[in-house]
Amino acid sequence: MKAADLEKFLLALTGATLSIQWGSDRVFKVGGKMFAVTGPHESKPNGLSFKASSESFRILTELPGIKPAPYLARAEWVYLDKPTRLPAKELKAYLTRAHAIVASGLPKKTQRELGLL
Repeated sequence: MKAADLEKFLLALTGATLSIQWGSDRVFKVGGKMFAVTGPHESKPNGLSFKASSESFRILTELPGIKPAPYLARAEWVYLDKPTRLPAKELKAYLTRAHAIVASGLPKKTQRELGLL
């Protein structure tokens, strides 16, 4: 999946926003909480980190090119050295789940305001 397609998909998730942080990293958030991070478009390869469930974290980190995300491994985030490590359909499912995990931790009022309930 190309960086532009990935970004378009992430921003299409309900309540998702994009901010540029830590220099030029692209941080995708829901309700102000991040659920995915990519490097700048111009970096090659363009890595991707995202929140995973406990089971997915264990499964994904056993695959080549996928490891616990630096600084966020304790929160069960994974890092893919390139998004093509997973088929597009599978990657979209994991990213949708990352969004849902983070969104479920938001206050109910915020979830309602974002149209998540």
